[in-house]
Amino acid sequence: MNEVPPGSDFLDEGTVRPSDSWISDTSYWVPRHLVESAWLEHAPFAFWLVDAIRPAAIAELGTHNGFSYFVFCETIVRLGLPTRTFALDSWQGDDQAGFYGADVYENVSTINKTDYSAFSTLLRGYFDDSLDSIPDGSIDLLHIDGRHGYDDVRHDFEAWRPKLSDRGVVIFHDIAEHQEGFGVWQFWEELAVQFPSFAFDHGHGLGVLAVGSRVPPRLRAFFDAGVENADQIKEFYLGRGRAVAKEYRVSVQAAEVPALQAEVSALRSELQNAGLRVEEKEREIALHESERLGLVDQVNSLHHSTSWRLTRPLRLASDLVHRRRD
Repeated sequence: MNEVPPGSDFLDEGTVRPSDSWISDTSYWVPRHLVESAWLEHAPFAFWLVDAIRPAAIAELGTHNGFSYFVFCETIVRLGLPTRTFALDSWQGDDQAGFYGADVYENVSTINKTDYSAFSTLLRGYFDDSLDSIPDGSIDLLHIDGRHGYDDVRHDFEAWRPKLSDRGVVIFHDIAEHQEGFGVWQFWEELAVQFPSFAFDHGHGLGVLAVGSRVPPRLRAFFDAGVENADQIKEFYLGRGRAVAKEYRVSVQAAEVPALQAEVSALRSELQNAGLRVEEKEREIALHESERLGLVDQVNSLHHSTSWRLTRPLRLASDLVHRRRD
C-alpha cells in the first residue's frame, strides 16, 4: 500500500517519468461497486486521477446511484489516503436524468455507511444548500455532474470555485453530449482554453481541468503528454473503460442466472402440472369412450337377441298404427 499522504506530490517535479504521467497500476483496477451508470467507462481514469493528485478533499455535485463517487472512495481506501469526501445530490432526479424513487438514496446510503462512513459524507439537498458546510480553499478535486444545461453547469462551477484549493482540479461529465438541453460542451470549450485541460470523448465525454495555481506534478505531466500523445491516451482509457463496462454486464448476467434458474424451475413445474392435468383429462375421455362403447355393445347385443327378433312384428304393427293416425 502506498503511504504517500494526500496533498503532497507523488514524485518530485523533476522525477516524473513519462509512463507515470498518464498510466499506473490503478488504471487497471476494476470497481468494487458496479452499478448501472453513464460513468462506467471513466472509472479507470478516476482511479488514476485520485492516485495522481492525492486530494485532501473531494466533492461531487450530482451523485445519483453513487458509481463515480464510490470509485473515488474505493481509491482512498485502497491507497490508504486520509482524504475527506462529500457527495451532494437531492436524490430525486430531474427532467434530464429522469426522476427516481427513495430506493436510490437508500442504496447509496447503505453502501456509504457500510464501507466509507469513516471519511465520506452524503449531503442531501440542492448543491448551493451545502456551500456553507464546506470551507473555502479546501477541495482539491471537484466533480461536476448535475444538471447539464449551459447556465446550470456554469453556475455550479462559479459557485463552487471558491471552495477549490490552489491545487484544485475540476472534472466535468457529458462534455461530448450535444443533444438538446445539454450545454456542458459549450462551457467546457470556454474553460479549456483558459486552463490546463484534457478531454476524453468516450463515455459521454469527460473534461479534466486544473484551475489551481499549483498543478500537481503528475497531472501537469499528464497534460504535457496529452499534447503529444492525446490519441494514445484516449485509446488506452477507452479500452480500459470498455473492460469495466463489460465487467458490469457480466455481473448483471451472473446476477440474473439464479432468477432465470428459478423461472425455468417454475416453468418445468407448471409444465409438469399441466401434463398431469392432460393425463387426467385423457383418462376421463378414455373412461367416457369406454362407457360409450359399452352401451353400443349392449345395443348391438340387444338387436341380435332372440327376443328382439320375436317382437319385431309387434313393433312394425305399432309403427303402422302411428303412421295412419298421422
